[in-house]
Amino acid sequence: MLSYRHAFHAGNHADVLKHLVLVQLTRYLGRKDKAFWYVDTHAGAGSYALDSVQATKLAEHRQGIGRLWGRKDLPPAVADYFELVRAINPRGGLEAYPGSPDFALATMREQDRLRLFELHSRDVLRLREHFERFGTRVLVDHSDGFAGLKALLPPPTRRALVLIDPAYEEKQDYERVVHALKDCLQRFPGGSYLLWYPQLTRLEAHDLPQRLKRLPARDWLHVTLRVRTPAADGFGMHGSGLFVINPPWTLQATLREVMPWLVEVLAIDSGAGFTLDSQES
Repeated sequence: MLSYRHAFHAGNHADVLKHLVLVQLTRYLGRKDKAFWYVDTHAGAGSYALDSVQATKLAEHRQGIGRLWGRKDLPPAVADYFELVRAINPRGGLEAYPGSPDFALATMREQDRLRLFELHSRDVLRLREHFERFGTRVLVDHSDGFAGLKALLPPPTRRALVLIDPAYEEKQDYERVVHALKDCLQRFPGGSYLLWYPQLTRLEAHDLPQRLKRLPARDWLHVTLRVRTPAADGFGMHGSGLFVINPPWTLQATLREVMPWLVEVLAIDSGAGFTLDSQES
């Protein structure tokens, strides 16, 4: 886990899906006057320069946010997300990409709070520097986000969105996300939870969605975006998925509109597609 740096993957197709949905969730929570918390278990470095050594090594943003750049046919939800990316690129070109906490902060109010966890020693320094000017509104903790959830939930506001998106470099991460969500639902069943996972050929990734659907959550939404046919050698990520517990009632209709468009724009080959299913109490 400690070798993972999101800078290598910033702005890829998985980020597009994850951050589009994240913006929908924070916007919805902000409709009520009462404050809420955003908790990020693996917050990364803050924002990412797309001309950095890490970002240019794989240049995954070219097959993600880069495909949206310059288009005039963005659906409303995509346009909302896209404008937040464009805001940190004032010169007009695609030079930087926000991290998840940036998207959250940009869509939250003064009364809302961010609690960020990051275990990588260099990334956490960048993260603290990135949010230093916001004072106690954004707190950064150099620790394991899975463990940190136990101390934070339930939050004083009794309203929160928790993003869980580990690197999944270790098999144990698949177990840890399931156990973490079970514990979260015991501590704070009314919270909103957004779990990201990669679509890979490994067994743990294949089995994870069904394990998530067996969690003791009454309401959930599951969306996946596949951009290519799985590689014959089993190498690489061919898509990603999001599992949302206690989703906004508006989210499914939004994704039904958005997902066909994303498949068309982000497809690498004919194996591209999406799935969308849900459970309501």
